Amino acid sequence: MFRAKILFLLLFAYAAMGPFAQNSAAQSSVVQSTTVQGTTAQAQALNRAEMVMKALSAAYPDRCSPAEYRNGDWALFLAGQWFYYADGRLLPEPLRYRFGEYTGQPFYNYVAELPPWTPPGPEESERMRGMTANREQQARSTIQRSNHFYEALLRVHNRDESWDRVKQIRFLGFPVMVHYSILMQLSLVEERILTEAKTNAEVRQWINNISQVEGWSWRNIAASQSRSFHAYGTAIDIIPKSTGGLATYWQWTAQTNPEWWTVPYSRRLHPPLPVIRAFEAFGFIWGGKWVVYDTMHFEYRPEILIFSNIPMANLRTDLP
Repeated sequence: MFRAKILFLLLFAYAAMGPFAQNSAAQSSVVQSTTVQGTTAQAQALNRAEMVMKALSAAYPDRCSPAEYRNGDWALFLAGQWFYYADGRLLPEPLRYRFGEYTGQPFYNYVAELPPWTPPGPEESERMRGMTANREQQARSTIQRSNHFYEALLRVHNRDESWDRVKQIRFLGFPVMVHYSILMQLSLVEERILTEAKTNAEVRQWINNISQVEGWSWRNIAASQSRSFHAYGTAIDIIPKSTGGLATYWQWTAQTNPEWWTVPYSRRLHPPLPVIRAFEAFGFIWGGKWVVYDTMHFEYRPEILIFSNIPMANLRTDLP
């Protein structure tokens, strides 16, 4: 009886509050829920910022300070100034609040293994059509990635400086111009590939099918306003003599097949797995693992491998 009276009084009191008070209570609940969600999103953003900046610091310890949390964001010290995560833009301190003027630098989970091929369904195809249209729109946009961090890291701010930083190296018998800071890594990749070729016919055949190796080129990413890593000399394209009718680059495929994403792995020209592994072991990512595939392309981005928890060779202990 006592509990029944208490319940009756509580219900009576709530009814007496009136619509305004009842709505206020409901709004308070919504605000609390929204606050929790907002706090979670903020925490996730800070966690990503920490992961990115620590990956950069670990990838280039000879040039970058350890990452630290300062002034409300994650940052590291490079070339005499602080660079902040700045919502993925990697901006120097004077520009850290102008991140809306740039698109983000690409940081993504690079897969250790290509997932098994499955034909894309209607929803996936619709998403890819939207992505293709979006990239075409971005190509017409004047907004580009912030180049400040990689310009400072590689000491390249214009074409002339970039040319001064590249050196020629012979890679698998072909001359190629690359940034001086990756000469050792590229040499070790070659050493591992040539060792594999001694006992692997597939690797020997792949080497024999190389037409040329392209490195430094001062240009933007194709159909984009953003600078290519070729412009820094930290990316190479290994061009085959013959593709055998297989796809290599999504934009070339799109010229004859608008649904370029439907091309299965078996119809793409992939290097042998030991070649891909050799590049990854020394800090390079392979463009064949991108959705917008470029199977000829290798790019020195050890920070992406660190960010994705993919192990690399230890130059102190893993060399013969």
